[in-house]
Amino acid sequence: MQQPVGCVSGGIRYNKEKTEGALQGAGGNRKEGAIVLLKEKLSALRKRAGFSQEKLAEILDVSRQAVQKWERGAAMPDIPKLIAISSLFGVSLDYLLNNREPDADAVRHESSGLPQYASLPDWEAYYSQLPLELRQSAEEGRDVKRYEKLAAEIDRLPPDLHKKQLADVFYDMIESAPQRSGYRYVEPSDYAHIALLCTPPAAAPVPKAQELSQRLRGAWLGRICGCLLGKPVEGMRLFELIPFLKQADNFPMHRYLRSSDVTDSARETYSFDLSGRCYADTVSAAPVDDDTNYTVLALRLLELYGRSFTSEDVARLWVDSQVKRAYCTAERVAYRNIVNGYMPPDTATWRNPYREWIGAQIRADFYGYINPGNPKAAAEMAWRDARISHVKNGIYGSMFVAAMLAQAAVCTEIEPVIEAGLACIPFTSRLHETIAGILNDYRAGVDREECVRGIQSRFDDRSPHDWCHTISNAAIVTAALLYGGKDFGKTICLAVECGFDTDCNGATAGSILGMLIGETGIGPEWSAPLHGKLETSIFGVGTATLDELCARTEKWIER
Repeated sequence: MQQPVGCVSGGIRYNKEKTEGALQGAGGNRKEGAIVLLKEKLSALRKRAGFSQEKLAEILDVSRQAVQKWERGAAMPDIPKLIAISSLFGVSLDYLLNNREPDADAVRHESSGLPQYASLPDWEAYYSQLPLELRQSAEEGRDVKRYEKLAAEIDRLPPDLHKKQLADVFYDMIESAPQRSGYRYVEPSDYAHIALLCTPPAAAPVPKAQELSQRLRGAWLGRICGCLLGKPVEGMRLFELIPFLKQADNFPMHRYLRSSDVTDSARETYSFDLSGRCYADTVSAAPVDDDTNYTVLALRLLELYGRSFTSEDVARLWVDSQVKRAYCTAERVAYRNIVNGYMPPDTATWRNPYREWIGAQIRADFYGYINPGNPKAAAEMAWRDARISHVKNGIYGSMFVAAMLAQAAVCTEIEPVIEAGLACIPFTSRLHETIAGILNDYRAGVDREECVRGIQSRFDDRSPHDWCHTISNAAIVTAALLYGGKDFGKTICLAVECGFDTDCNGATAGSILGMLIGETGIGPEWSAPLHGKLETSIFGVGTATLDELCARTEKWIER
């Protein structure tokens, strides 16, 4: 991506002397001013283009930490990198380094009638995720090793029509790749074949009204509290998360993070931006989060379409209920596909490299809430929801969680809950193998630290794929439930301090244990900051109360 100094790229001419002068100027003040301006403009340009810091670092062939320093104003790119940034975003160096707006000569305008490919968010731009597609396909058992070099070469190209066209061809090649010899997993996505590979437990009687109400409130409250616990550090990788928690005197975790934990020293030490996040001492209600939005959306789904809702109903509800930016990764791709006229299950598969990520797993709770004692029914509902955006283990994660919640409503111990979840997913799957392995190790006496080390060594949280995948995060939830000892605080804290998708795992573990132990098992140190309220970004919902959500949920339970 680097351009020689003095060359023309995208209609913008670069001049070595002028560039060096803008940086070095007549004294330090000018350079400091340029750093401040670049700090503000680089972040805005990157976000407008839909690039993550990791993706921009990859394109510029620098570390993520370098990009973070540039955006904090702690460092300045060298001249070749400035030129590369200028070329990538179609702006002049004069705009980047001086206090003026771009003009007709500073911004490259496309007159071809084609989309501005550099402005498409990474989550929606399939051509930006070919190495990820390659890994996902390999994990599904496709013989795609021969395409590794091709994926890397296409990935290095600038985002334009040619890159998109090459990515389209790549997609067709990957889709037609054969199953590799010796692949030992059988992982269907259609329900009929999934059911053949499962042995769900028989339905149990629904608890009496008072007990069920108390458990249901615990599930809703547990989900919301666990989400709030993990939300401030969502995206913070383990190499910084653990030192930060220790610096905050909160490791092992035992409380919510507070705004006072973010000291000047913490801001300077960690590349992860800890400012402006939702800390328990700064909120008056549980803040908006997709982990809780989806639970409320599922409630609305039942109210609109009933217990016999279809996958098409879910797709319709998504488009009608939230703006596109409320959806991430696999859900964002599915949303795009729905708008473009695709129908399930094609909404999940068409150019979707995130098809086994965690999204469906965080959408499943409500189906467990309304099927107490009936894991099979809960899992089948979760399948109907999950299949609009996910396949294989992405679907199984949703079924696993829904089934566990249904069983937790009639259990007093954790192990039978996990067993019920396992019984509702294919025993021939990677997810089943992973969760069963953790459960067996726990029964064999493997301690908490060894279990966590095993998960963190198998999955690399610095990899976006591992960080957000269904299996890695389901493993953490399982470990938290087993080693938390039915103590609510210990369970959600373990789910968060293990890293990976912290708010998702805190929410899921909190929801399942909350159903098991009920509202009375959740102390005021966890519930008080919520003030009994949950904020959403769902059209027509806004802020809802816990009382309201629980009352509306109980109406859908068949007794």
